Formats: sequence, C-alpha cells, structure tokens
Amino acid sequence: MQNLVNWKEGRWFVAGHKGLAGGAILRALLTHGVPMGNILTRTRDQLDLRNKLDVHRFFEQGMPDFVVLAAAVVGGIEANRSYPVPFLKDNLEIQNNVIEASHLFGVKKLLFLGSSCIYPRSCPQPMMPEYLLTGALEPTNQWYAIAKIAGIKLCQAYFQQFQKQFISVMPTNLYGLNDNYHLQNSHVLPALIRKFHEAAASNSKEVICWGDGTPMREFLFSEDFAEACLFAIQHYSKPEILNVGSSSEISIHDLASKIAKIVGFNGKIVWDTSKPNGSPRKLMDSSILMNLGWKPRFSLDEGIRLAWLDFSQGFKERSVS
Repeated sequence: MQNLVNWKEGRWFVAGHKGLAGGAILRALLTHGVPMGNILTRTRDQLDLRNKLDVHRFFEQGMPDFVVLAAAVVGGIEANRSYPVPFLKDNLEIQNNVIEASHLFGVKKLLFLGSSCIYPRSCPQPMMPEYLLTGALEPTNQWYAIAKIAGIKLCQAYFQQFQKQFISVMPTNLYGLNDNYHLQNSHVLPALIRKFHEAAASNSKEVICWGDGTPMREFLFSEDFAEACLFAIQHYSKPEILNVGSSSEISIHDLASKIAKIVGFNGKIVWDTSKPNGSPRKLMDSSILMNLGWKPRFSLDEGIRLAWLDFSQGFKERSVS
C-alpha cells in the first residue's frame, strides 16, 4: 500500500458494521490480524451518521487512518418504491458527512460502497465503469442509485481537488451471513431463502415469486466481497470506480429453483407477473479487479447453503423508515 501506514497497524472505522457488507469486512479485518482495538464501530443508536456535528466529533476523537463506508439505507424493489425519501435523502446525508469528515481529519484511505444499480437500466452487458451516466436509471431503484452516484462523484472530487485516496467499489448483488430477510424490503436472494425455507417447513404446496423469472442477475457471497474490499484498499488507488462481482449470472427463475432444491421445497413455484421485474440484466465487468489478482472463492451453491444455514440459526428483519 503506497505512501500509507501499514493497514494492519492503522486505525479503522467500519461504518455499517452491523450490515451484510460491513459485517463481512469487519470479520475479514479480524481474520487478517487487525486488532479489534484498532477497529472503530458505532451502531445507529450510538452515532447518527446523518448528523454532521456528531460525525465530526467522532472523527476528531477517533482519528481513523482507514474508513470503510458501508452504512446506507438499503432494500429491494418494494422498499425503494415505498420509501424514496430515506433512500435518497438519508443516504446523501450519511455519505456526505463521512466523506467530508474523512477529508478534514486526515483519513489516509476511504473505501466507498456503491451499487450496480448506478448503471443505466438498458446498459450494455457486461457493465463497465465508463457506462456510468450514459442512460436512464432503472425506475424501481432510482432514488438509491442517484444517492450512490453522488457519493462516487464526491469521492472523485476529493481525489481530483485534494489528491485524497478515496476509492469507490461497486458490488454486484450481495448475499450471505447476517443478511436481511424481511419479505418486503430485503433483496431477492435472501427473500427467496426465507420464502422457500418457510414453505418447506410448513409443507406448503406452492410459493409465489415476483415477476416472470426472466431477469438475469449476478451474485457474490459476502465473505468474497469483504476480501475484495481489503484487496482494493491495498492494491487500488485510482478515482475510477471499481466493479466487484463474480462474473457469472443466473436467471431469477433458475435461482428460485436452485434455492428451492437446496432448502428442500418440493412444491410448485408460481410467478406473479403483475409484479415488476426490475432491470432485465445486470452483469458487471470486474476485469480490472480480477486482473490485479483477486478472485471469488465461493460458488453460488456453496454461498446459498451457508446463507441458508445462517438464516435457519436466527434471521433478522430490518425496517426502512
């Protein structure tokens, strides 16, 4: 890591450590030998990242060397449609405050988590960084996408004006340990795990899934994403966004069938075509990161089994309000 303090000895702030991505990054830091005493974490109750003064006070006291900005208001299609204000306003406030404080209080490197939804709805496939802002966004998640695009541009602005090493990674659809399984505001894969698990447990004859099953999606296990983030912090120092994906895709129809088989549901899958599909295809070009030497370790089947085991041991629901 050029011109930076040793990443295993520096102080870290993982914003959003209770979430899917942030929790995986925290575990990865500990696995790689970063002492827990060097990792700053705060729950939403302990530090409201929407409050600028509180964020500045926290940075002034903690003085982190590295920041991972994984805190965000997140959710699936229904949550985005139902709560556009927090998906736009709260995310803008969170990222503006943390990025500004990172600049003011001397953070050596910041990693900002974006999303594949930043790319146009009809984006050429696979999606490459240069396709950003070349077309209209997917309406079902435009509020979240606009906030994330603003965060990317803010990091690039600090990179350009102040030479700050604030980098942005765009994860594909993440799933894994400590996921959100709320049927109304979770993402598709954890929602399907819960649906099929409960249907199998109750011997239901059918499960209703949204849309027609044709959209193609790429998925990445949370622990693979965390390793990619630490790899990027060590090996990537450019303002251009960095895609992080598995480079493989599956239809929602086939994903539902796969999850049903893994959890032991033998009934019928019914598709509710009155519900929206979302973007028709979302495959990311992750060649920049992979050419640097990172590769995912977990197959989709392995990841789903681990996520299902995690769910069966005690799932959680998160509200968006």
